[in-house]
Amino acid sequence: MKSREFMLESGTRIFLGKNSENNDKLVELYKGKSNLILHTANPGSPFCVIEKIKPKPSKQEIKEAAVICASKSQDWRNNKSDVGVHLFTGKEVYKEKSMKSGTWGLNKKPKLIKVKKKDIEEYIKNKEKEE
Repeated sequence: MKSREFMLESGTRIFLGKNSENNDKLVELYKGKSNLILHTANPGSPFCVIEKIKPKPSKQEIKEAAVICASKSQDWRNNKSDVGVHLFTGKEVYKEKSMKSGTWGLNKKPKLIKVKKKDIEEYIKNKEKEE
């Protein structure tokens, strides 16, 4: 399975799905595990898995992963405004046969992270400088 891989400033790796089928494979790989997973509150984003479990990802690592996830979303592409990102673990996901590709359910309410427009713009600007 080839997902997109990013390195956070701390050196922690995160993985993002490329499409609905790839998202399914990525979440299936981490289902039942303690890894933190992010996805925008609105449909149309990659699932983002933070590889690190122990010690738990820091608030900065979670924020950085949320910004990357938001920057790759349809919500950002279409609205260019703040993006809500849900945070949950692989232990909280489930998939029923009737769910379409790329769709997963949660068995508890996820934490919501509000990613600011300025943080996404700054990330994109810095990414362009690197390329």
